[in-house]
Amino acid sequence: MTELRATVGVGEDAERIVLDGVELAFEDRGEGPALVCLHAIGHGGGDFAALRALAGDRYRIATLDWPGQGRSGPDARPASAERYAELLAKFLDARGLSSPILVGNSIGGAAAILHAARQPDAVRALVLANPGGLAPVDRTARAFCREMARFFRAGGRGAWWFPALFALYYRGILRRRPARAQRARIVASGREIAGVLAEAWESFADPAADLGPVIPSVTCPVLFTWATGDRIVSLARSRAGIEAFPNARLERFPGGHAPFLEAPEDFAAALDRFVGALP
Repeated sequence: MTELRATVGVGEDAERIVLDGVELAFEDRGEGPALVCLHAIGHGGGDFAALRALAGDRYRIATLDWPGQGRSGPDARPASAERYAELLAKFLDARGLSSPILVGNSIGGAAAILHAARQPDAVRALVLANPGGLAPVDRTARAFCREMARFFRAGGRGAWWFPALFALYYRGILRRRPARAQRARIVASGREIAGVLAEAWESFADPAADLGPVIPSVTCPVLFTWATGDRIVSLARSRAGIEAFPNARLERFPGGHAPFLEAPEDFAAALDRFVGALP
C-alpha cells in the first residue's frame, strides 16, 4: 500500500480484518443506531469523515476501505458490486452488525442494494447516494463503461496524459467546495487506483450490473439522496429504478456525485429525519 491512496481512506489508527483473503481496513466507533458507510470506487472511508464529525455523537458509524483502496489490501478477484456485496455480508457478520442502516455511494450503494435484497431481514434501512445499478445497461451504457475502463487501464500503465485528464474528470465528479480536500487526495492517488477503477468500469458494462431484477426484494425503507449534477450516474436514467423500490423516497442535493461530501450538513440533517422516522 502506498501513502497516497492511504490518505483517502480510514484513519491511521484503523483496525484490520481479513475476510475471504482480503485485509480490509475499517473504523467502527460510537453508540446509537448503526450506520455502515460504503464508498464509491477509487475513494475510501475518509469520504465519511464529515458525516462522522457531524453525527458521530448519535450513531455507531462503521466505515471501511474497499480492497485496493484507502488502507485496505488487494483482492485476487476483480472489483464489482457483486464482489463488494459478498465482502459486506462477511464484514457485517464479523462485526456483529445484525440490523444496520447501510449508507452506500455509487458502487457502495449497489453493493448495499444487493445485500438488502438477499438478506431483507438483516438490514434496517438503506441510505443510497447516487447508487449504481439503477440505470439500464443498454448499448450506450456498455460502450461508455468500456471506454472508461480503457481510460483507467491506460492510466495504470503510466500514460503521460492521465494525471491531467483524471484531475479534470474529478472536477466534475466532486464539484462543491466541501469536497475539495478529498478530491485533491483522490486525484493525487490516481495512478495507484487506476487498476481497480478499470476493473469496476468493466463490471459496470456487464448486463448483470443492472439491479432491476432484485429491486422488488428490497423491502426495507430506502432514502435516496441524489447529487443532481451527476453526469455519470444521472437521476434521469435512474428514475425508473428508483420508482421500482417498494418503500423509498428521494431527496435532492447540490453536487456531482456524493452529497455527504459535497453538502454534508444538509445530508446529515436528511439522515437524522429519515432515521428518526424509522419504525
